[in-house]
Amino acid sequence: MNLQDVLTQCVMRGASDLHLSAGVPPMIRLHGNLTRLQTEPLQQEVLEQVLMAVMTPVQQSQFQQSHECDFSIDVCDVSRFRVNVFQQARGVAAVFRVISHQIPSLQALHASNVFSELIRAARGLVLVTGPTGSGKSTTLATMMQMLNQTQNKHMVTIEDPIEFVHAPNQCLIQQREVGTHTLNFANALRAALREDPDVILVGEMRDLDTIRLAITAAETGHLVLGTLHTSSAAKTMDRVVDVFPAEEKDMVRSMLSESLNAVISQVLCKRKDGQGRVAAYEVMVGTPAVRNLIREGKVAQLYSAIQTGRGVGMQTLDQSLAELLQQGLIDVDEACTYAKYPDNLRALRTN
Repeated sequence: MNLQDVLTQCVMRGASDLHLSAGVPPMIRLHGNLTRLQTEPLQQEVLEQVLMAVMTPVQQSQFQQSHECDFSIDVCDVSRFRVNVFQQARGVAAVFRVISHQIPSLQALHASNVFSELIRAARGLVLVTGPTGSGKSTTLATMMQMLNQTQNKHMVTIEDPIEFVHAPNQCLIQQREVGTHTLNFANALRAALREDPDVILVGEMRDLDTIRLAITAAETGHLVLGTLHTSSAAKTMDRVVDVFPAEEKDMVRSMLSESLNAVISQVLCKRKDGQGRVAAYEVMVGTPAVRNLIREGKVAQLYSAIQTGRGVGMQTLDQSLAELLQQGLIDVDEACTYAKYPDNLRALRTN
């Protein structure tokens, strides 16, 4: 098996992921669907040799100890890939996520103007949320790239692993990888506060220490960008607050109400023309009304605040889906798959 040839096929066909698993043929995720590249199954011994060859000795040792390993690789003249290697019932397996060398523009992502305003803020917390594979990293990379082209700032990223590689332009950019350049997110974030940053990107806010430090950094005059695996702005607030012990929840709500600039929740929808996928965004901006609801723990009322906040750049996911539907980018069935109120979108389409 020639891994470079398979990865090249994956990129040439516009796939987002390559799946290699012992006992089954190679598969790619093309526009959201899994498709086989060939009919012959991969042999365990061959696949293990191929995967070990792209791992460093440290990564091989980590894999032997924990039976899984995350890393990223650059394949010359092909693309960059985020890789997860793991053990499963039939043997070894791996998923290669395609990371383009070209970072798209906000216009290409169909993102609103509020995204560019959020990245220019001097301080505060911006959270980009959504399920795995929803394009969170691409959205953040695009926002950072825009800042890199227009502002003179110091940006520190903490990632696991490094995905998009940013060449310093107007900004000084320091990219740190967990496991390679730092022990964990919390240690790196704690150190970042002493590294004179203007912007800190936290690849994943996955534990109490990391979330606490991120909120503190946003409160103390830094712009902090982070990701969470939540499906809406309201659920994001619940997720952040629920991480903390009961006696700290009121304090955290107060801190969030002061530091939160915005929550962007996104999903990827299949395009109507079959040419890839397009993102739909729910955007909640930290207006005085939103901050007050967060402070008082009235999370259930946030959706109504977002619905009525179009004038300041807010939109619900349903409103974003409706726009994509009206532009002819997605069909009504795809829109209804992700909508909170699908009947409203069906009615919109028939009018």
